[in-house]
Amino acid sequence: MKKNTIDIITLGCSKNLVDSERLMMQLEKNGYKVAHDPATPEGEIAVINTCGFIADAKEESINMILEFCQAKDEGKLKKLYVMGCLSERYMEELKAEIPQVDKFYGKFNWKELLADLGKVYHTDYDNTRAISTPKHYAYLKISEGCDRNCSYCAIPLMTGKHISRSIEDILEEVKALVAQGVKDFQIIAQELTYYGVDLYKKQMLPELIERIAGIEGVEWIRLHYAYPAHFPYELLPVMRKHSNVCNYLDIALQHISDNMLTKMRRNVSKEETYTLIDRLRKEVPGIHIRTTMIVGHPGETEEDFEQLKEFIRYAKFDRMGAFAYSEEEGTYAAMHYEDNIPHTVKQQRLDDLMAIQQEISTQLNAEKIGKEYRVLIDRKEGDYYIGRTEFDSPEIDPEVLIPATEKELEVGAFYRVRIIDAEEFDLIATLIA
Repeated sequence: MKKNTIDIITLGCSKNLVDSERLMMQLEKNGYKVAHDPATPEGEIAVINTCGFIADAKEESINMILEFCQAKDEGKLKKLYVMGCLSERYMEELKAEIPQVDKFYGKFNWKELLADLGKVYHTDYDNTRAISTPKHYAYLKISEGCDRNCSYCAIPLMTGKHISRSIEDILEEVKALVAQGVKDFQIIAQELTYYGVDLYKKQMLPELIERIAGIEGVEWIRLHYAYPAHFPYELLPVMRKHSNVCNYLDIALQHISDNMLTKMRRNVSKEETYTLIDRLRKEVPGIHIRTTMIVGHPGETEEDFEQLKEFIRYAKFDRMGAFAYSEEEGTYAAMHYEDNIPHTVKQQRLDDLMAIQQEISTQLNAEKIGKEYRVLIDRKEGDYYIGRTEFDSPEIDPEVLIPATEKELEVGAFYRVRIIDAEEFDLIATLIA
């Protein structure tokens, strides 16, 4: 247990990670040594940044808190603090159930933590973070909260209304990150396409991306968590125009049948969704689309599920994840629908959907054999250097494996490679001399 050292443990999404990085910077400016996600607890203080998205995420957060409570009981830890989405949503229940935690903070009031430690919040570092990722890539959060009211989603209950950061504020952060060596930017938000509506009275994502793309040193820009209804099509010419805006879009579609889209309160139709996919592919040739689907939402019939399978086969998504519906208290679905689809049916539908996607992913990967790509090297692991193409986000997408015997490569540098083999998820490549 090291004195004046704080462990920060981040659970959940990359948006949580950005919050942790902001806190880490403040702690470092107050003289603390900060360890992020250490393999074993190092410090005398620990802060757990929790996730409260779905049942599995909540369980993981609870288990992590209890693990650190045990360390505290054993004298391996002096203070334990908890922040983030789970404690934002279940503050009072957590206080009652886990009294070993010294204090719970919500998602936005973690600045109190500094005060409780007897430290000050440095406003001059308000826009800076202690990057926890490899130094060549970072996540860039452009807004907080969500104004959508999807039936199944508890996120607005935790994050509140959509609040955009100003364009100037974001550009300032991008320039600072470039100066630190960041080349690859993952643009994130609860809902990207709504960006700017609150501040500028119109969707401003196209203009924001245009301006980020113009900053020298920004090599890759990748867009995460778009929303299909009222999609800002002005974004597509920006993607075509700028070579550093990756041909990649993460857009959660959730379902395809009009019955389910209505029940899910998605504000989009089946026809509009098909049109969106066709237009993305036509206007941005080679675009790789990542999406997520939900099966087993209340009211999903066999016919709805058949339509979903047909859509997956048609769209041939480059990346797709799926969830079985889990009821979240306080959501529209929990209050208005009966969760009446058996768990076994949900699981079977999930398995069926992912089996279709597995075939598609394997086929799309095989089609890359023989092609050349620009690859960014993330790390060396065993006998391989691990890299990514513009179509791959860190942590969640396939990787490119390059035998380390060929040549010594620099982590954080770009190289040209040729794909020589393909596995279900990853690609094997050789360096182009």
